Amino acid sequence: MGGALAERILSKSLADVILLDIESDLARGKAFDLEDASPLMGYGTKITGAGDYSLIRESDIIVMTAGFARRPGMSRGDLLSKNASIVRDIAKRVRKEARNAIFLTVTNPLDAMTYIAYEELGRDSKKVFGMAGNLDTARFTMLISKRLNVSFKDVEALVLGSHGNTMVPLVSQTRVRGKKLQELLQAKDLEELLEATKKRGAHIVSLLKSGSAYYSPSAAVFDILQSIIRDEKKIIPCSVVLQGEYGINDCAVGVPARIGKNGIEKVIELELSRKESGLLQKSAQAVKEALGELSAKRSSDNGRGKQA
Repeated sequence: MGGALAERILSKSLADVILLDIESDLARGKAFDLEDASPLMGYGTKITGAGDYSLIRESDIIVMTAGFARRPGMSRGDLLSKNASIVRDIAKRVRKEARNAIFLTVTNPLDAMTYIAYEELGRDSKKVFGMAGNLDTARFTMLISKRLNVSFKDVEALVLGSHGNTMVPLVSQTRVRGKKLQELLQAKDLEELLEATKKRGAHIVSLLKSGSAYYSPSAAVFDILQSIIRDEKKIIPCSVVLQGEYGINDCAVGVPARIGKNGIEKVIELELSRKESGLLQKSAQAVKEALGELSAKRSSDNGRGKQA
């Protein structure tokens, strides 16, 4: 996914790119391959591949895509302990080398990884957040357009909550050519659509057999980067560390936010139905429980280490 994102950035000459990987030769090889495309595609920015964290000292934005990818049958929760240690290690290195950079998380399970990165980086929560809400919204939008045989441009949709099975597509605020979604679909069809949205990522994983989606996630990250770099102040649903907004504290979960040059400028609090508000709380609780399980496991592992 990092390579796909780098190509998108270069294709729009949005910024210079450093591909950083624990396997430095892999990063260098991909960078050289993209670099060679410059004369053909007219890229106006540069790309470098390396394994040396000192190269990111002048970086304004760090995008973390590292980690184990999901495999068929594996939930995002299964990835929790595997990827948490990777995220902590990267965050510690970034904290040392790029103290002021905005940090954008893509690693799954995304909301938990965003909060772990926030804790390790020890910086303003407005500069540490995760991609996901705009990806889930895009998936919801696309599935609606296909089901109703309309252009995706005719669909206004929004998905909040965690990037997983507890995501919250806001049916009450979804419109198709100005009409409410409930007016266009029967209850059974609507429920099938919501389930398809929640399982879209897992379905792609099952078809790919190895790895997970990268075209659409890289597009979602690019959407966020563009709003930061160009200071567009676009409203984008992201995984944000909340401090009281929506009645949620000390948890990262997907909500709409205004994104500008300094990161998250404002969390947008929408009026939700009682059902949607309850589902969002449930989604946040699922993230907190995952973090609690991870904390308990670390304590248990540390205890066994001390005894040994």
